[in-house]
Order: sequence, then structure tokens, then C-alpha cells
Amino acid sequence: MKKGITSGLHWSIIIVALFLAACHGRGRTAKPPAPKAKDIVEQPKELNVSIERNLQTALEFILASNGVLNDSMHLTKDSLVNDIYQKRSFEPVWSSQDKWLPLSDSLVDFIGHATELGLFPSDYHYSVLKNIRAQTTQDTLAQKDAALWSRGELLLTDAFFRMCADLHQGRLPFDSVTLRKDTLNVTGYLNLFDTLWQSKDVAVLMHSLEPKHTGYDSLKYGLKNFLQSIDTLKRYTYIPYPAQTSADYINNLKLRLFEEGLLNSPYDYMDTTSMKLVIGKYQRDKGLPETGKLNSGTAGSLNNNNWEKFKKIAITLDRYKLLPDSMPTTYIWVNIPAYSMKIMDSDMIVMESNVIVGQPKTRTPLLTSNVVNFITYPQWTVPYSIIFKEMLPRIKANPSGYLNKQNLMVVDNNDNVLNPDSLNWGKYNKNYFPFLIKQRQGDDNSLGVLKFNFANKYDVYLHDTNARWLFSKENRALSHGCVRIKDFMKLADFLVRNDTLRFPPDTLRSWIGRREKHYVTGFTRVPIFIRYFTCEEKNGGIRFYNDVYGEDRTLCQRYFDSKTL
Repeated sequence: MKKGITSGLHWSIIIVALFLAACHGRGRTAKPPAPKAKDIVEQPKELNVSIERNLQTALEFILASNGVLNDSMHLTKDSLVNDIYQKRSFEPVWSSQDKWLPLSDSLVDFIGHATELGLFPSDYHYSVLKNIRAQTTQDTLAQKDAALWSRGELLLTDAFFRMCADLHQGRLPFDSVTLRKDTLNVTGYLNLFDTLWQSKDVAVLMHSLEPKHTGYDSLKYGLKNFLQSIDTLKRYTYIPYPAQTSADYINNLKLRLFEEGLLNSPYDYMDTTSMKLVIGKYQRDKGLPETGKLNSGTAGSLNNNNWEKFKKIAITLDRYKLLPDSMPTTYIWVNIPAYSMKIMDSDMIVMESNVIVGQPKTRTPLLTSNVVNFITYPQWTVPYSIIFKEMLPRIKANPSGYLNKQNLMVVDNNDNVLNPDSLNWGKYNKNYFPFLIKQRQGDDNSLGVLKFNFANKYDVYLHDTNARWLFSKENRALSHGCVRIKDFMKLADFLVRNDTLRFPPDTLRSWIGRREKHYVTGFTRVPIFIRYFTCEEKNGGIRFYNDVYGEDRTLCQRYFDSKTL
């Protein structure tokens, strides 16, 4: 009896499981079968018909596989590609019978020169396309392979759309200071494809998608000269610093030394002594202090190669794509890595000055605003962040001594100056501090004698400084976040240049000479852009700036380090 019950229960479980599996499977669409790897067509007149069938089959599979056809073929714009071929009943668009059309030749050639635009040919299937085209033009059997022709079609269409996107929008994510509004939508992409087939000119269409900035055009010109000046552009392994002891890090270091020609193989075992000898030889060859250890200078030298420079150019070109095509006629441009401020007027540099920017721990923020006024002989109210992080421990140790030395005073909410020695500093902290700390105005004020205001949520501004000798330093990432200007008077003169009735020549200088405080307003607001561009064209070449905040390195790790040519 027990045996019969157990057997019945066993079959009941099986029936329930089958029922649940059937219910769970309802509504699920089976994944389309993978398209043929080869489809040889003996009759030439049947080739296009077979290509159409292969295109439809391949696209059905690709759309169900998130753009993936096989290990070496992934479409990033699969939905757009499908739209193109569906609209044309899956007829080939880049080929006819067993011939590639001239427009396809133009596109492949354009992709082959993608590095001149700061792009990576591999992103547009360049090597695979070249291989397919070589096979279909040189191999008589491959010429009959409809599956091979269909793959070439799909890759070309995907490459076209991806290049349109990369030239117009770039590869960097839009951020808080992105000003581009005209992103491409599906209709825009499809219209571009139609435009190409009307104009038959790949280069003209692609150029129309690029930013309309003289700086962008100049950098492209410098990039072309840069590429012509080097023997070849090849990929190198990046070595982060400080050094790590992980196996991956050591393997990457060996690979980099192999790329430098210092090792016969990157896979051979190396003990500490052997590694020290090899690093020492590299340091000796490069004129670096020979320590045999990977230090900051050695890592910097290893990473100062043409591959890293190319990626820096690529990132900078993409940063232009985050700007609007139409910039104001007149604007102030602060470039943090260049430690530079320019006034642009009708695409001409009318004034340029060295600047000091924020330290890496107190960065100058990226922003867009308008300079609305400036003040002669300003008074600095110390931000609470600086009070609590830097000043309060020193004040508690020696209240009047520290404050007098820094030309600072403590004031209450009514702006009454208080005697610091009369206060119980032990009870004040970041949660309870009912005072302001201000610096007395004058030549020794941290803001100097001029401060330029523009609305922003970071409470930063442009200003003079009482430490003007710092402008002679090469590394000028020294401030708490504000931008200090060397030629502050030239900026002030420019802002009031059109109001000679209120501000006759030398008026500003007279005020400063007499140490008078004045608020200067009423001039036309001038847009200000604070940005992070680590290279620019100079005299036909490219000048590179230090990645002072590590922004380029972060973007490279996320988007560019895995790239190939």
C-alpha cells in the first residue's frame, strides 16, 4: 500500500512540474536560428536574392541577441540597421550583384583615416570590412557567398551610423556642463542615410556633423601633423602609479617593458632582482635617476607615449562636442589644465592671461555663467569649509596670533569685530560656529584688489591675489577652487571698454591707487566657460597639458583603454 502511494505521489510531482514548465513557457518567443556561416550561390543572378534572405535572417537573430551575431561581429546600431533594410525590403544597399558600389569604397576609405578625427577604426569594423572586401573581390568562391556579402552590408551600415554618432555627439557621457542640445534621434539618423545616397559624398556629410569651433578645427589640423610626424601609431599598455603588487599589475608592467624592447617575452618568470635590472636599464636609457624601482617619474615616462597622447587628443576633440555649435560672439574661456584664461571676441583672442586654479583636493569646478560685476578692494569672507578643514585647529591653538598673522578678523551676525582672545574656542566646531571670519581688505587680502563675480552654486569667482609670485610656478593648481588672474586689470578694462563716460581711462587704476572700494556694474554681461581641455593646437603642432585632476585618465579607463586600431 505504501509503495503505491509513493509511486502515485512521484507521478503527481512529475505532472505538476510539466504543467508549470508549460505555463512558464507560454508567451515566450523562441530565439531565431543563427544565420548560415556560408551560403554559396552558383548562379550570379540569384546572388542578390540570397543576400536579401541572409540579411533578413541575420537581422532577426541580431535583434534577438542584443546586437551580437558572432564573437567578431557586434552591431551597436542594430535597430537603425534593421530600419534601413526593412524599409528597402532587405535589398543590399552597398553592393549590387557581385560588386561593391563606389560609395562603399568611399566609406571604407573614410574609416581607414578615422584616426585623423580622433576616432578608432576598429569601432567601425575596419579590419573585418577590409577582410570581407578582399575575399569578395579576390576569392572566386567567396564572391558567391551570400552570407559573407550580407555581413559586409550590415557592418557597413552599422559603421556609418556609429561614425555619425561619434562625430556629432562624441563618446563621452553628457554631464552637468554639457550645452549640446541637438542630439540625433532615429529620424535624424535615417535622414542622414538618405542624404548620403543623394549626395554620394561621405566626407562632406561627416564633416557637416562635426563641431563648428575654430579650436576643434585647429586641433584636428594639429592631430594630422602629429600622426604624420610619428613612424606608426600603436597601442601601449598603461601603467598606473602608485605601483601595486598584484599579479595583474606585474604582468602589465612586464608587457609594457616587452613593448619597450627590454624583454624577450612578457610571459617569462622574473624575480625581484631581474625586474630591478630591467627597470634600471630603462631609467638609464631615458636619462632618469637609476633606482631600479618603479617610481612616479619612471611610470610617467612609460606612459608618455604616442598612444596615450592620441587618446588625450581624442578626449579633447570629444569635449568640443559637448559645447553648442554656436558660441557667444564674446566670452571668457578658462582652461584648467592650461592654467590659462582667454577672452574670445569674434573667434579672435583679444586677451590672454595666466591663472591659478584649484588644487586637486579643492578643484575648480566646471561651469558656465556670466560675469555680472566686479569689486575693487574686495573683502574676503572665509568659506566655512576652509574654516573647519584648515583654520579652526590653528585658531584654537593660538587665536589672536594666527588670526593677526593671516590678517583675519572674527565678526558676529551684526558685522561687529570681536576680540578672539575673549571667545571660548573649545566649544566651537562645524556644528556650532555663530561667527564669520573675514579678511581685511587691502593689498595683502587673499582676493587682491579686484574680484569678478558670476552666479554659480560653488561660490567661486575670478580674482587678483596677494601672492602674485605664484604665477611664475609651472604647476599652478594651488587655490581653494577660485581662479586667480595674473592680468586682472586687462580683464577689468575689457569689461568696461564700451562705457567711457562712466569709466574714463585710468579710472579703475585711480580707485585702486587710492584704495577705494567700488562695485562696478552695468556693463554687458560676458559669458564665462570654465572647462578642462588637456591639449590644443599651437603653431601646427599640439601642446599637451598635465592632467592635473586625473579627468582624462578616468575617461580613458572607462571608455578608451580597451580600444584598438
